[in-house]
Amino acid sequence: MNHSMHSADRITHLKIVAVALIAGIALAAFGISARPTMDVAQAVHVIKAGQPTMMSSSATYVVR
Repeated sequence: MNHSMHSADRITHLKIVAVALIAGIALAAFGISARPTMDVAQAVHVIKAGQPTMMSSSATYVVR
């Protein structure tokens, strides 16, 4: 058994590409099927701004 990619033949490279392609397709299919499904009517939430607030702090930070 040869463990070097430099001396591998064309069939070995083809097998590696095929396995990588199948794994990529499987991962993409899993990602698409695993995403959460939401109803369009439930997905829209309107958030309105309230009254403006003022925040202040007396603590001073010194960076040396």
